[in-house]
Order: sequence, then structure tokens, then C-alpha cells
Amino acid sequence: MTALIQLTETVLHQTLALQMPAGGVALQGRLQVPGDKSISHRSLMLGSIAQGETRIKGLLLGEDPRSTAKCFRAMGVTLSDLEQEWVAVQGVGLGNLQEPSEVLDAGNSGTTLRLMLGLLASHPGRFFTVTGDGSLRSRPMGRVIKPLIEMGADIWGRQGNTLAPLAVRGQRLKSMHYRSPVASAQVKSCILLAGLMTEGRTTVSEPSLSRDHSERMLRAFGADIAVDPETCSVAVSGPATLTGQTIVVPGDISSAAFWLVAALITPGSELVIENVGINPTRTGILDALWQMEADITLENEREVTGEPVADLRVRASALKAATFSGDLIPRMIDEIPVLAVAALFAQGTTVVKDAEELRVKECDRITVMAQQLNRLGAQVTEQPDGLEIEGGAMLQGAEVDSYTDHRVGMSLAIAALRTSGQTTIQRAEAAAVSYPSFVQTLANLCQPA
Repeated sequence: MTALIQLTETVLHQTLALQMPAGGVALQGRLQVPGDKSISHRSLMLGSIAQGETRIKGLLLGEDPRSTAKCFRAMGVTLSDLEQEWVAVQGVGLGNLQEPSEVLDAGNSGTTLRLMLGLLASHPGRFFTVTGDGSLRSRPMGRVIKPLIEMGADIWGRQGNTLAPLAVRGQRLKSMHYRSPVASAQVKSCILLAGLMTEGRTTVSEPSLSRDHSERMLRAFGADIAVDPETCSVAVSGPATLTGQTIVVPGDISSAAFWLVAALITPGSELVIENVGINPTRTGILDALWQMEADITLENEREVTGEPVADLRVRASALKAATFSGDLIPRMIDEIPVLAVAALFAQGTTVVKDAEELRVKECDRITVMAQQLNRLGAQVTEQPDGLEIEGGAMLQGAEVDSYTDHRVGMSLAIAALRTSGQTTIQRAEAAAVSYPSFVQTLANLCQPA
């Protein structure tokens, strides 16, 4: 019998039921994953404020980039149908976003809202109101609003200007050097985008370098960007002029991580994941899995529109537990939920530290992953800044919940590959945020062992 993978839709939510055959499954074949979510957001945003046309191939068609496109359309930007092979963005030029007649809705996308605030705050004389879904309205925005207010921004919101909905009155901002207490690409990118229209040099320093997609793309669009790795700082000189570009979006390593872990923990599996972005600020998951003695090799390494790309070959492996902390964490923060699944099948106890950032994602991923994996029979202990995961688990099917978090839901589906009995995942529609075809791809890859 083949694996039973069934998605059931109700009025409000989807339920994913997974039943593995008695002999287990093996994952075999080649696949491509959706376009990188971070690069997709930034290509739409920078294309919108550049002069001339930007053409984008490989754009992620998940809900989050669609939210970005919808917001910028509401501010006067013309974008072609996102379903096309090449998406065309007719830029309005920096400083020319229109005051929208409607509330800008970022949906579930923290990237859309946080990065967009930097642009809205620096458009003098225009008024914007921004919001999101229930999850996004509960997520902290103070980390970007605080530095923007220090630059002279005028922003109001709930709970002391820290929660959406938010009202923004654009101002002529002043440049500054902001020392961020956290390594966050969203904080850094928000301030750099605000600095595009600000006279002088705007600098952001971090405890460690976060992902650098914004710096790479801003430079490609013509901005004056300076990076100092020794001080973990990035600076932009304004006012800037951006020019439309042609962008090919590589596959998202965050999406590839699910298949890496699936193949590693499932005996007899071998996959090749093609055209994956391997930007060094994003490859913490590879370093972590290699530390666990994973059999993963990079093939056909190349560069596509300024971003390093490779094909990833992964084979089932006998994993060893490890401890992860420090500068590695920002480079794999989004992949920690599925890394926790890999740790369930490693020899020994895996420890994740310095990952408090997980508590302010789409849900509190530390608490939720511990609770949901333990429902499957795992032994996961929640710590204030991370997780302790006992290896060698014998998982039993149970009912679990994504908590509307796409990475939690997909991680639980990967864990279900090694459970006995049926695993049922509530609110499985969350996967569409970053990987609309996830369930179909999982069904296609699962073959009887």
C-alpha cells in the first residue's frame, strides 16, 4: 500500500491526514522548490520604487508575496499577473508611492509589514494605514517602529505603537546609526529602505550579520551600499535613485529544508533539490545538518543575478545530536522547527540555544513545536531560548495543530513520515503562505519502501 496523504477542506480550515504504510516509505527523485520568499518580497518592493520596469522570474506564488503585491498595487504600482513566467513591475520611482484610498493589508506577512513601514514613514505628506490578519496583529512591531521614530517617523498603533493596525504619516526623516539589539534582516531592511530617501548616511549595526538579500538587491538596483563585516554593519547613502532590473529568483532554502530533513530521516531515501539559493547568510541549516553528519552534497554551483545557487543531493543518514547556538542561529532561524524534527531521529540529545526570536514568529514556535512534537510521543523540553530534543523517538500518530504557522505545519508533516498510525494536522492550509504545492509534492515523493 502507498502512503495515504489526504487533505480535507472545511468551511474555515483544512485538515491534513497522513498514514504511512507498514513497511514505511522512501523519498526518491528530483524536484524544485518555490522561489525564495525573502527575495520575492524584495524584488516586488524595489521594483515598485525603482524607475522603469523590473522583470521577475521564479517569483514565489505564496500568500505572503501576494500580500506585498496587493499593497503596492494599492499605492499606484502596476504589476502584471503574478501567475506569469515573467512578472513585470512598472516602477513609480522613489518617493512616488501614492496615498492609498484603502487600508493596506499585509495578511500574514511580517516581512511585508515591517519592510513596508520603512518606505511609508519616509514619504512626506502622505498618510497610510496598515494592518494584517489576526496572527500579524498580535506580532511585535516595536523593533522596527522604535528606530523609525528615532529617525523622525510619525507612527501610531496599539499598545504603545507596537501592534497593528498602524497609522503612518510620512515625514522627511533624518539619517542615523542604529545599533540593533537583535540580528534581524527585517529590522535592518526596514531602516535601509527608510534611508533611501533620507539625506546622508543611514547605518545599521547588528550583534551578528543577518541575511543579506536586501543589501545585495539594493546594490543591484543602484543604491550606494557599504557593508562592514567586522562591525556587522550596513550603510546606505541617500537620497538614492533605483533603476529597474531583471531578477531570477532562486529556490528557497527554507522550503528545501523540509525535503532535506525528510530524506535524511527516511531510510532508503535520496533526493536532488534543484536550483536552491545558498546565500551564506541563509545556509545555517546546511551547516547544522552537516554537524549532525548528514549526507548532503552541493552540485552544479553557480551564481544567478548576484545570488549563489546549487543543486542539493541528500541521502538518508544516521544523524548525531549536536548543540546549536550563537551566530549560527540567525542564519537558520526559520529552519529550526524542521531541524527539531531531524533531531528526533539523531543519536543523543540535541540542544538549540539563543533562539528567543522564535517566540515572535507567526506563533511562539518554541512552545508550539515542543507541545505538538510531544503529542506524537517525542521528548522535547522547552527552554526560555530554545529546545532540548531527545533522539531515538518512536513516534505515534496523533492529532496536532499548525497554529496557522506554515513552518510548524510542514515540519509536523515531515515528522509524520516516521510515525505509526495516522497523524492529523489541523489548520494545514497555513502551508500556502510559502509553499502552496507542499502537500502535492509530498504525495508525489512518497513511494513504498
